[in-house]
Amino acid sequence: MPPRPALNPDPATRAWAPAPAPAPGLLAMRGKLLPLAGLYLVQGLPYGLQSGLLPVLLRARGLSLTRVGLAKALYAPWLFKLVWAPLVDTRGSPRAWLTLSTAALGLVCGLLASHPPAAAGQAGLPVTMAGLLLLLNLAAAVQDVALDTLAVRLLEPAELGPGNTVQVVAYKLGAVLAGGGLLAFVPTLSWPLLFLLLAATYWLAAALTWVAPALRQLPTPLPSEHPRHTLHLGQDLLAVPGTLWTAGFVLTYKLGEQGTSGLFPLLLLDCSISAPELGLWNGVGAVACSIAGSSLGGALLARRRQPLPLLKSALQFRLGVLACQTAVLFHLDSPGASLAPSTVLRGAALLSLCLQHFLGGLVTTTTFTLMMRCSQLAPSALQQATHYSLLATLELLGKLLMGTLAGALADSLGPRLCFSVFLALSAMPMLYLGLAPNTLA
Repeated sequence: MPPRPALNPDPATRAWAPAPAPAPGLLAMRGKLLPLAGLYLVQGLPYGLQSGLLPVLLRARGLSLTRVGLAKALYAPWLFKLVWAPLVDTRGSPRAWLTLSTAALGLVCGLLASHPPAAAGQAGLPVTMAGLLLLLNLAAAVQDVALDTLAVRLLEPAELGPGNTVQVVAYKLGAVLAGGGLLAFVPTLSWPLLFLLLAATYWLAAALTWVAPALRQLPTPLPSEHPRHTLHLGQDLLAVPGTLWTAGFVLTYKLGEQGTSGLFPLLLLDCSISAPELGLWNGVGAVACSIAGSSLGGALLARRRQPLPLLKSALQFRLGVLACQTAVLFHLDSPGASLAPSTVLRGAALLSLCLQHFLGGLVTTTTFTLMMRCSQLAPSALQQATHYSLLATLELLGKLLMGTLAGALADSLGPRLCFSVFLALSAMPMLYLGLAPNTLA
C-alpha cells in the first residue's frame, strides 16, 4: 500500500496549497468496501425473505403456524458450511465461487416464481417448493463462505473495523428490504413477480461481482499439495493462536441477549401493547438502532480502538440495559402493573428494546472484527476461509440454540426466573473476556 501523505504540512505553505486529494489508501479502501457493501446487502436478502416475507405469505395461504415454524428447518445448510468451505478455499477463486453462487440464487428464485406456495386450505408446504427453498439456503450458505473468504483476503488489518461495519449494516439492510420492504408490495405484486424481481437482482449482482475491479485483482492462493483429512484439518484449525478462546466466546456471547430479544416483545404483547406499535418499535426502530450501533462500532475501530477493550465496555453497557429490562419485566409480572400510554413503565420498556438492539449491533460488529482478525492469523495453507467458517458456524449455532429454547425455558421456569438466567448468561462473556489471549490484543 502506498505511504500516506503528511497530515501536517508546513504552516507557511498551507494557505497557498491546493485542496489535498484523498489519500491513495482511502481510495483503495473505498474501492474494496463499495463492492463488499453491495454483496453483503444481497446476501441479507434470503434471510429477510424467509424470516419476514415467506411466513406471512404462507400463513395467508392457509398453512398452520406449526407448518410455518417447521419451515425454519430449511436453514440447515447454514450449519454445514465447513463441508464446502475447504473447496472454496482451495479450488478456484473466491470471485468465481461468489459469482456462481449468486447466479444460482437468481436461478432458484426464478424457479420459485413458477411454484407458488400451497393453495388456501392445503395442509403442508409443497415438496417442490420446500426443495427449492432448501437449494436457496444451500446457495446462500456457499455465497456466505465465498464472500467471507474474499473479505478476509481483501481487507488489510487497519480496514477490518470499517469492513465489518459494512458487513453487518448492509446485511441488515438487505434483510429489511427482502422482509418488510417486499412485504409492503405484496398487495400489488404477485408471487411470480416478487421472485422474478429477486432473480433479476441476483443476476445483476453476479455480473457486477465478476467485473468489479477490486475483486479481479485478488490473488488466488495455490491449493495445498497435501490436502488434510477432516480430523487433521480440524486439529490444525483449532491450533491457530486464539482459536479455542474465540470459538468459546462466539458460541456464548449472544446467549442471554438472544433469549431476551426473542421473548421480551412477546411479553409486551401480552401486556396490551398493540401489534402495530410493537412492530414499529421492535421492527423499524430496532433495525435503525442496530445499524447505528454497528456504525458506531466501525467508527471506533477505524480510530484504532482495539476490539477487546471496546467489547468489554459494550458488554458492560449491555448488561446494564438487560438488568433494567429484567427489572421492568419483574414489575410487569406484579399485580396492578400497567403499560398504558404515557406511563413511565411503557416508555422504559420500549426504550430498553431500542438500547438493547443498539448495543447488540455494537457488540456484533466488534465480535466479527475479532473473528476476522483471528482468522487472519491462520497461514494460507491452513485455509483462512475454512477457519472463519468454523467461527461463523459456532456464532450462528449459539444464536439458533437460544432462539429455539427460549420459549420452552419461559414456559417451564416462568418469566422471572427465565430472565434471571438470561441475565447471568449475559454476564458470562464479560468474565470470559478476561481470559483472552495476547495474540488477539
